Parts: sequence; structure tokens; C-alpha cells
Amino acid sequence: MLISAYFRLARAGYVLAREGALSMVSTKGLPPALAPLRLGIWFGRLIERPSVRKTGHVERLTKALNLLGPTYVKFGQTLATRPDVVGPAIANDLAGLQDRMDPFDAALVPAILEEALGPKAAELTEMSPPIAAASIAQVHRAKLRPASGLSRTVAVKILRPGVADRFMSDIESFYAAAGLAERFVRSTQRLRPTEVVETLDRSARLELDLRLEAASISEMAENIKDDEGFVIPDVSWDHVAQNVLTTTWVDGIPIRDHAALDAAGVDRKKLAATLLQSFLRHAIRDGFFHADMHPGNLFADPRTGNVIAVDFGIMGRINRKERRFLADILYGFITRNYRLVAERHFDIGYVPKDQSVDDFALAIRSIGEPLHGRTASDISMARVLGQLFTITDLFSMQTRPELVLLQKSMVLVEGVARALDPNLDIWTVAEPVVGDWLRKEEGPLGRIEDIKDGFKAFTDATSRVPVILAQAELALADYHANKDRPRDKLMRRALLGLIIIAGATLLAALWRLLTTAL
Repeated sequence: MLISAYFRLARAGYVLAREGALSMVSTKGLPPALAPLRLGIWFGRLIERPSVRKTGHVERLTKALNLLGPTYVKFGQTLATRPDVVGPAIANDLAGLQDRMDPFDAALVPAILEEALGPKAAELTEMSPPIAAASIAQVHRAKLRPASGLSRTVAVKILRPGVADRFMSDIESFYAAAGLAERFVRSTQRLRPTEVVETLDRSARLELDLRLEAASISEMAENIKDDEGFVIPDVSWDHVAQNVLTTTWVDGIPIRDHAALDAAGVDRKKLAATLLQSFLRHAIRDGFFHADMHPGNLFADPRTGNVIAVDFGIMGRINRKERRFLADILYGFITRNYRLVAERHFDIGYVPKDQSVDDFALAIRSIGEPLHGRTASDISMARVLGQLFTITDLFSMQTRPELVLLQKSMVLVEGVARALDPNLDIWTVAEPVVGDWLRKEEGPLGRIEDIKDGFKAFTDATSRVPVILAQAELALADYHANKDRPRDKLMRRALLGLIIIAGATLLAALWRLLTTAL
């Protein structure tokens, strides 16, 4: 790790502490194992601005995050959706990070387009000033006048010059922070901070190639072609490059502008339900979901009440096992089957096998029961998160890095939905999507999918058997060539071991296929 990464990390820590970021962190809910973190927060608050210590108001955090870099801005965007955690004033201030950042010099745009698109750049005319600017890119409105076909209004997204280098510098600092945490705060090792940063690193690298974003839009369009209530733009593939993305223009009211939604007669309760159900449908049914659904990327169509989503740079993908985990967890909370919730946490590896399922189910009940029958406005998410953190420490829970984007996205979506409808009953809204999918999984179609998964496991295993047998044959030939050597007994054991492994592999595959199909 370069020493410069530690210097950037120290600078970021100083800036955030100075501007009052640590004042948003409550140490009351932290378990004893995180005493070093509590001490660090106490020391950090000693360098807060006098105005923060005196008034408790955090006023310059948005500017500080903007100066620190794009990954810090992403963190601020997530906090902006959780006024129930950071407070309404701070959340409102951080909302400016979503699409109201300073744009880069518009004079650079023509040269960027020409270099990226070649002759096709000339088909983009009437380019507007930036209509939205975020940490990674900015968006312009333009007219697309192709050589053949009708002209139409489009949105042109252009990466900020030099943003890739800034992103990589930020990520390097995060690796440094993760390494320090694992080394000096042993209790954080179960959270796997380095693996979490690796997940964020991969996501960032994908976000910096707009050709991949175009592909994500295309895949999601196929997934939702028969759905109602959730709309995304179309891609103009002739006008896509690594740093340029052109899509159809979508008109809508920003989903965070509640006054405008009310004035247009948009049903905010229905909008919140559509948003939450759409996200769950994409995650559970498709295993492919928009992982950056902050309010700056969401609009409402006043004519139809549809949710319109843009900016598909960060996408999440989970496999069938993880989709089943998510559905069972939600359904367990919906039906108050806390034993099911507990068992699934053990099945997927969140909780070590040496812990008690019954005790963990009891801990889950202590979280779930107070949430039932309450509206979103009656629930303190800060308190719930604190309780969750205590439980994760009590049961030595392990982080699953591949689920980090899903967890982050659920926090975002739930925060946006509860802002639209403070009386949102999350469980009632989620039940139709989760229940329908689980009923399908338990039916004939689900059994067919299980058989397919089992058959794939079988074929994967059997494809390895010839290799194992070939190794056994080589070992046997070697044995006969050297049978008079002292290693005779050792070679026999090695040969026997290879044969046992080959047989066990085949039998395990057959057993997996049979038990999955039944």
C-alpha cells in the first residue's frame, strides 16, 4: 500500500471530523467490543469546529465531501436518504450531492464528444448547459439528428475528466482504512472490511465505463418489459462510448420534490409502494437491480404515476440462493416467523454454526416485534440500526461482501419510500411481491428450477471425474515404476485417496441431484 494512501486517509478523517461528521455518530448503541471506535470518535470530536460543538448544526459537510472525492460523495448521497438517522437538516443539506454539484467546464464538451464518438458526435446538436451534475458525470439535454430517421430529444451523460484517477485514489485510501481496522480493531475482522472494499472497488470500475451502463439498461429493459409502474430510458447505441452515454429523454417530476408531486396530483402513497415493490421485484425475481436509487436518480410521471429511473452505473446482481435468502427473510418478518429468519441467516453463513439458532431467533424477535403495527414515521431507524449492530457483535455475525450492494440499496429505497409516505407499512407493501415469488418457488416451476440447479451441479461434478481418474492413472503408473522404493506405502495411500475422491465426487453429485429434485 502506498504511503500516499494513508496521508489521503488521514486528511479525509481530519476534514470530516473538523466539519462535524462524527457528531452524527451515536456511540450509545456500540457494543463493548468496539470500545476503540468509541474512543476514536471522542478524540475526533475534539477538533470539531467551535460552531458545531456550540450549536450542534453541521453546515459544511456537503462541501467537505465534495472536496474529498467521488466515493465520499456516494456515501453522502446514501446518508441524504436517511433523515431518520442523521436528522432532517443534515439530510436536506446532503441532498445537494445527488445532482446539484458544480459541473465541469462546458467548453470541454465538444472535444470530448468528438474524440469519443467520432463522426457520430455531429448528430448531437443543440447541446444544453448541464442540467444535472453529480460526482461521476453530468447530463446535458440535446437534439439527436441522425442521418436517417426522425430527430428526437436525448440525454447525454458525460464522465467528468479525470474522475477515474480520483476514484482509484479514494478506493486506495479505503483499502488502507480497511487494513488498519483489521489490524488494530480485531472485532471488525468479522465484518470483512477489505472484502467489502473489494466489492465497492469492482462496482466503481464498472461505473466508470458507460458502455457497461448502456448494457445494464438493455438487460433491465428486457426484464421489466411486461411490468407496470416502472419506466427506464432507451439507449442510442450509435452514440455510446466509454465516457459518453446517450439515451432517450424522460420527463418527470423529481421524486424528492414533494410539493410539485402534490400540485400535480400524484398519489405519493401509491408512488412509494410502486417504488418499493419494483425494487423487490427486480432483486427477488430477476436477481438484477438498480443499486443507486437515491432521489436524484428517480422521477415521477405526473400523467401515469409511474416511477422513472435513470443512472444505471451501479447495478447489483444476486444468484438464486441469495434471492431466496432475501425473500425468506422478508417473508419471515412479514409473517412474524422469526425462526425462519434465524435459520436463513445460518444457512447463508451470516451467523457461525457454533451459535444458537433459538437464541438468534429470540434476538430477531426483539427487533421485529416493535416494528409491526407501526408506521414508518413511528420507527426510529437509528435505534433499530444500533440494536442490529449490537446483535451482530453478540452472535459474531459475518459480513457477506456479495450482499453489500443489496443491503445498501435496500437502505436507499426504504429511505426514499418512507419520505414519500411517512405512514408506509413496509411489510404490507412487500408481501404481494415476496409472497407471490415464494409461492411460485414452492410450486412446479420452482421444483423445475431446483432440478435444473441440481443437474448443473451433477454435470459440473461429473466433468471433473475424468481429470481425477487421469491423475489416479498417472499415480498408478508412477507407483508401478517405483514400487520397490521406500515410498511404496505412501503412494498406495495417495492412489487410494484419489480413487475415493473420484467416487465420492460422483456419489455426492448424484445425491445432490436426487434430493434437490424430490
